Amino acid sequence: MSPRTLADLGDTELRRRLADDGLRFALSPFVVHVQSRLPIVAEGIGRLYAEREVVDPANSFADFHVSVNASWSGWHCSFELDGHRPFTPLAAGEGFAFLEWGLNWCVTAHCHHWLLVHSAVLARDDRAVLMPAPPGSGKSTLCAALMDHGWRLLSDEMALIDPASGLLTPSPRAISLKNQSIALIAGRCADAVMGPMAHDTQKGTVAHLRPSAASVAAATRPAQAAWIVFPQYQAGAPLSVQPHPKGDALIALASNSFNQHVHGRQGFLAMADMVQSCGVFDLRYSQLDDALAWFDGLLGPRT
Repeated sequence: MSPRTLADLGDTELRRRLADDGLRFALSPFVVHVQSRLPIVAEGIGRLYAEREVVDPANSFADFHVSVNASWSGWHCSFELDGHRPFTPLAAGEGFAFLEWGLNWCVTAHCHHWLLVHSAVLARDDRAVLMPAPPGSGKSTLCAALMDHGWRLLSDEMALIDPASGLLTPSPRAISLKNQSIALIAGRCADAVMGPMAHDTQKGTVAHLRPSAASVAAATRPAQAAWIVFPQYQAGAPLSVQPHPKGDALIALASNSFNQHVHGRQGFLAMADMVQSCGVFDLRYSQLDDALAWFDGLLGPRT
């Protein structure tokens, strides 16, 4: 019987398959075919996606055929999609991070049956919060802490919105953490599993956090948007929550959308309906525990 998960393969077989013809595995809602001879890529996949299903290449369709391999010099690596290289090569030590960034690009460049918005998305009781925020806002750190706190991860990077129903499709992949956030999350989250570190990137030091088992188990269950929160970490600041004007929120979502122009009027109306139905807030915080307690309050009394 064929192995059911990447963990069932074992490290040696995982590396061999990746290095040869590549390996197909499920990253719901996608199937990816990844080929790489870089040990750091095999390490990251094995550590962060161990529970994902191995897909039989003879009986499956892969959404993306990608590779990450070293250049002739060995100092750099390139990301390829279907044999094309859309990006400038990066240092070989960034190989796994390059795979993650490249897969994000694959989704935003090609998956236009969804309305795509740059945002973290988490849910409790199938009610979801979207957190669109610029770099430096603490979005990914807060996302990781919420996941550890019992919220299920739909995505750290993008909201996949069905423009007809408004439902959010989960895509729980690794959370990208940077610099001081890596040690912070590793220290406070007992079950945290980190992938390999990429040093001296344009973002500083980057490491990825494995999605929770509960998030992966619910990867086929959509959620309904209930809140939109614009978070901002500010050192030393007390917790502060203010209503965010819905007109401004619609503009912010539109400016964070990768493909609203593809969906035209339907996409705009779907986004407007989402904003209208959600509670919308600005959240400023310095202590994660204060922020988590506020998020718990959104859920109302628990029975």
